[in-house]
Amino acid sequence: MSNKIWYLPGPFHQYREDVKALAKEHGLRIIDASITESREGEADDVPEVTVRQVEPAPVLLIADSNDGAALQELIDKLNAERDGIVLLIDAAEGLSDLEHPGAGELPIRLFGALKAIHEGFESLTGERDSLAGEVESLRAEVERLKAAAEPADSAEKIASLKAQLDAAKVPYRANASVESLEKAVAELPKA
Repeated sequence: MSNKIWYLPGPFHQYREDVKALAKEHGLRIIDASITESREGEADDVPEVTVRQVEPAPVLLIADSNDGAALQELIDKLNAERDGIVLLIDAAEGLSDLEHPGAGELPIRLFGALKAIHEGFESLTGERDSLAGEVESLRAEVERLKAAAEPADSAEKIASLKAQLDAAKVPYRANASVESLEKAVAELPKA
């Protein structure tokens, strides 16, 4: 077995570098070192990677369980934040209008992000609608120009066909259609 295995403790998203891209670049196959003890086929030359520093989540410590009022206040605050987030999710799903949640750091931040996204969509929609109107006007102009160009092209074509028939001294009707003139020219003897 070749030494092309990179034993790396997972999860792989904990690293600053893109370990999958590094493995591909170096021709290595990654195996999670935390789920196997075997190191068979381990590569000697593996890329250096660094673990991403993640800030720990804040932990709520309740030192005095007799302080029920403070605990109830905290629960009420968390419930208000949850309710604000639920309203914002409903707005994002189109179930209600997007409204400022009023309280809570997370709902207010989420509201700001959703509002920016909403404004971006409105801007894009307006631009799309104006471009669609411009496309329609350009299509109408193209059709108008085509209609104006056809008689000129047809007149030039008729004149050319009549000139060929005149040169061959072939009679034709003065109001002959383009198709009948083309047929008469096609029947001319090849010289």
